Formats: sequence, C-alpha cells, structure tokens
Amino acid sequence: MSSVVLITGAATGIGNLTARALAADGHTVYASMRDIQGRNAERARELLDLGRREGQDLRVVELDVLSDASAEAAVATVLREAGHLDTVVHNAGHLYVGYVEAFTPEDIRHLLDVNTLGIQRVNRAALPHLRARRSGTLLYVGSTTSVVVPPFLGPYVASKFAADALAQVTAYEVGRFGIETTIVMPGPFTQGTEHFPNAGRAGDAERNRAYAELDPMVARNEEATEALFPPGVDAHPRAVADEIARVLALPAGTRPFRTVVDFSQAGVEEVNEVLRRAQERFVTRLGFGELLHVKGPEPLRAP
Repeated sequence: MSSVVLITGAATGIGNLTARALAADGHTVYASMRDIQGRNAERARELLDLGRREGQDLRVVELDVLSDASAEAAVATVLREAGHLDTVVHNAGHLYVGYVEAFTPEDIRHLLDVNTLGIQRVNRAALPHLRARRSGTLLYVGSTTSVVVPPFLGPYVASKFAADALAQVTAYEVGRFGIETTIVMPGPFTQGTEHFPNAGRAGDAERNRAYAELDPMVARNEEATEALFPPGVDAHPRAVADEIARVLALPAGTRPFRTVVDFSQAGVEEVNEVLRRAQERFVTRLGFGELLHVKGPEPLRAP
C-alpha cells in the first residue's frame, strides 16, 4: 500500500537509494537533504528528474537534522503538500574513524548531535501528527556496530548505541498511539556510500600521534572489512534500501521490530534474539508488558 514517506539524509548512499526504491514502489517520497539550492542542488535535481521521467511522486525537501526549525519546516511542508505523513525513515548520519582519546568532547558532541539528537528533532516534528492520526511508522537505519562494537569507530558506535536506545524507548511510548517502529541494522559497506570517504577524523592531532603504532590497523580497516564478505557477494547498500521497501510493503501491524542486512556475517541476529527475550521478560515483570505491542485501532462502538 502506498504512503507518504519522509527520508532524512537522502542526498547520497542508503537514503538516496531508499528514496528511489520507495518511489518506484508507488509511495509519495520526500527525499530530504541540506542545502538543496547549493551544494546538493545537483543531487536534488537528479531525484526530481527521475521522478518526472518515471512518473513517480518523488519530491525533495530541505531538512537539516541539526536544526529544530528545519525539521519543523520540513514536516510542515509535507503536511501542507501531501495532507498527511505516514512514515519517517531516519537515515541521516555521519561516520568518525580514529582513536577515541584523540576525539575532543566537541568532536563527539557534534556527532551525537547529528546521529542521535537529529532523530529526536525529526521525531518531535513528526510525532504530533502521527499521534493525532493514531497510526504511522518510525523506521530507523541503525547499525550492527551497536552489537559487535568494532575498533576505531568509538564515537560513531556510541552515537548509534544512543540512537538505538532512544528508538527502543520511544517505541514503547508511541506504540500506545498505533505507531509502529522498525530498526533496520545494516552491517558495514565499503562501496555505494560516502560513509568511509567522507568520515570525520579526530580533532586532537597530538593525541592522535600517540597511537601511531596502531595506524597500520586503521589503514587496512576497509580491506579487513571487505575480507569478511563471502566470495562473490555483491555487498552493496542497495540491499538496505530493498529491505526498507520490503518492510514498508508489509501490512500494518506485521512489520518486524528489528531486521538485519549484514554481509559480514557477524551473528547480530542471534544476539538480537537473546536480547529481545530478556527485554520482554524484564518489561513484563515490571508490569508494563502491554508496551511491548503496538495498540491497534479502537473498535467501533455501537450507537
């Protein structure tokens, strides 16, 4: 069933591929990105041209997840033009590579602002509408790093841990209003995104030099990651976009809470299942078991 979808961070990578996949499936897609009149103008035009060429309802909207006002304005634009909003795909994010000690508190604060608080800003803009309609889906592009915790990505992993926790606890609460949650957890990708090429580096050069003996490991990080992929497998992020499209095509009430797209075979699915069972037992023992399920529509009362 087609719906109105807002995607954050749709200029490149997973967000861009997801916008294309969902538009091809017949959804009305708002591909959001920063600076659509400037540095991302060409990327915005590409998506708009694709929509016109293919007869798809593919639109572009300005949204900077670092700005409350920008998030509010983007959601207001969607509501004004489309009349409603069904799904938010939280995809915007940035990668840091380096030694944890060498990242200044300001470095880490900025990454948390993008990867974690950006989600909160967009949710606060969208949730009043979704709650009023008592339906909708929040779909988060998480990360398997919040389970397997690879080296040399400390601030990034911390931000994804925090975002995952925020998504889980938000899910308890918004589920009472008929709003579903899915966390899609991609594994590592070394092609098809600008994650690694555009990764941020630590701001403290002196602390960075103190870890020079580990530099060869950092240098072969991408190569080591690629070695995890089975021979002949096309480990491309379009698989994540395809999984998001699959999840959103499922009937309301049947979407998975978590799903993993990981060509590195890290065993994240097994860990997720253990954690799910423990979490369900704990929340049920607290007496809040009803929060584990999305509340369906209210039954019609006889006159």
